[in-house]
Amino acid sequence: MSKETEKQRWQRNFADLLQELRVAQTGVQILFAFLLTLPFSNGFPKATPFQKDVYVVALLAAAAATAMIISPVAFHRALFRQGRKPELVRFAHRMATGGLGFMLIAMVSAVLLITDFVLSRPIAFVLSAVTGLWFLTFWMILPFARRNWGDDDIDDDDDDPETMTR
Repeated sequence: MSKETEKQRWQRNFADLLQELRVAQTGVQILFAFLLTLPFSNGFPKATPFQKDVYVVALLAAAAATAMIISPVAFHRALFRQGRKPELVRFAHRMATGGLGFMLIAMVSAVLLITDFVLSRPIAFVLSAVTGLWFLTFWMILPFARRNWGDDDIDDDDDDPETMTR
């Protein structure tokens, strides 16, 4: 079995990252679309000032997540055929990470908004905190805890854009 070249590895990493971004993009776009329509629903005028503030946080976080998750496409267009795939992969990695951070804020804010509307505020805070911990568990804690999992079987260092330049 032949070893891939550095150029092939960068290309594979970029393709893998784009696949990940497609999944995240769908989720954030659905949430963003929901949030964009919410003020036009019949129940929105009944929202408290606190709920409206939480709504604005969720909306802006969803907008930021959308911008960051889609930005690698625009960056790719700007760098197309310039042989700068390593730079593109590193940028896309940072934007994906930041986009997921904003998506976390948007999701937790949306949960807080809805639970505060239908339940008591203390229960809404508890459920929102549990939601945040749930996301952090699957998006950060487990991946970092399992980061070296299977190192004996597969060399995953080439999937990390930061270590690929060493």
